[in-house]
Amino acid sequence: MIEFVRNVRLWFVPEEVREDGRTPDYRFSLANERTFLAWLRTSLALVGGGFAVDQFLPDLRWGWRVGLALALLAAGVLCALRAVNHWVRCEQAMRRGEDLPVSRFPVLLSLVVAVVAVVMVAVVLLGWEG
Repeated sequence: MIEFVRNVRLWFVPEEVREDGRTPDYRFSLANERTFLAWLRTSLALVGGGFAVDQFLPDLRWGWRVGLALALLAAGVLCALRAVNHWVRCEQAMRRGEDLPVSRFPVLLSLVVAVVAVVMVAVVLLGWEG
């Protein structure tokens, strides 16, 4: 938990990451940044999907519509937060010459998106209305 709090502080003061270890090959830092941006694009897509479910499915029962929209919106928020945390952890690992950190978050995110997608397929096929 203490490490997480320290990482959150580094989100807002990234120059402090440079004080740890040696500077890696810039190509690795740029690749880490591209990965960060890909996570942000995924986050934006999830947020957009959440709003789309809420706005474009008005005939869907309120509880289903809000539940699906909130699941996508929450996944988008978590994805954005995870992106910056993962960027900091990878940058630190590269500077220290350590293995890159592993995460279960991609599995969790995939499961949430898959469940929402299966429910949406059922909604489309069965034509559930409020």
